[in-house]
Amino acid sequence: MILNQQTGLTRPLKTLVKMLAVASVFATSFNVFAEPIEIKFSHVVAENTPKGQMALKFKELVEQRLPGEYKVSVFPSSQLFGDNNELAALLLNDVQFVAPSLSKFERYTKRLQVFDLPFLFNDMDAVNRFQQGEAGQTLLNSMSRKGIVGLGYLHNGMKQFSSNTPLNNPADAKGLKFRVMASDVLAAQFDAIGAMAIKKPFSEVFTLLQTRAIDGQENTWSNTYSQKFYEVQSQITESNHGVLDYMVVTSDTFWKGLPADKRKIIKEALDESIALGNKIAAEKDNEDKKLILDSKRSQLVTLSPAERQKWVEVMKPVWAKFEDQIGKDVIDAAVAANK
Repeated sequence: MILNQQTGLTRPLKTLVKMLAVASVFATSFNVFAEPIEIKFSHVVAENTPKGQMALKFKELVEQRLPGEYKVSVFPSSQLFGDNNELAALLLNDVQFVAPSLSKFERYTKRLQVFDLPFLFNDMDAVNRFQQGEAGQTLLNSMSRKGIVGLGYLHNGMKQFSSNTPLNNPADAKGLKFRVMASDVLAAQFDAIGAMAIKKPFSEVFTLLQTRAIDGQENTWSNTYSQKFYEVQSQITESNHGVLDYMVVTSDTFWKGLPADKRKIIKEALDESIALGNKIAAEKDNEDKKLILDSKRSQLVTLSPAERQKWVEVMKPVWAKFEDQIGKDVIDAAVAANK
């Protein structure tokens, strides 16, 4: 064994040190050139909507804060999955983030049906108070046994009715066909006014309206504008009869599989993105309403207090029909948020 007088290392030990140094260089090179982990975020609306802008902001923040480690691929407008199969895709890990409307979770939990009850919330401030309160935050975890993790609520706004005939009174809707999401509550809402509820994917609504396969639909100003529904519907009744919000979710398997430090960074990025999306939603509500009315393609039907009360009286019995499924405590908490 020969001792090197300059380094003080024996030849075998010196050789080992060199080997470790080379291995370190290769490891560093591998990390530099390794492909980042892809996070797929799929949604069904246009990029210029609050949800679309939220998803793009999430991509920006994650890639900015975890450069080279994670990349977010956003697939808008049902490019990857439609609203009827995106949750199944999530559970199969074909996509890692989706933000379905709250109505879409019916098969996974009945408690979220509270958001579909007609005329439950007076305005978006009441919706926000409920969602951020104890009851609303508890609902984020209502699908944990099914492998779905709720990470936050994203606003879109209050829903309006549209059709090709003026809807001033509930009787005006009798016999008409309205597209609804796959929600038993929404179907019951239209049953209450003698209309027919047709459950169809969001991506098909424009064509259904254009071809007169259906007579009307319910949606927010943002969706009605971005999807150009107003171009094929001559009347929009400003009913504010329900809320159309989303829940951003991921799978339990994906979420728990992330390193704790990375999960924290990704959650913070999502929270900031949702806050931006909600700010945009509030701004776009009035902006898109104005753009629709300025187009002269649709005429606004404004309900008098007495007319609106007729709609409330006809539809409110739907609450009792679903009380056992949702839970009286949840409905009571939602009502209390109006005060």
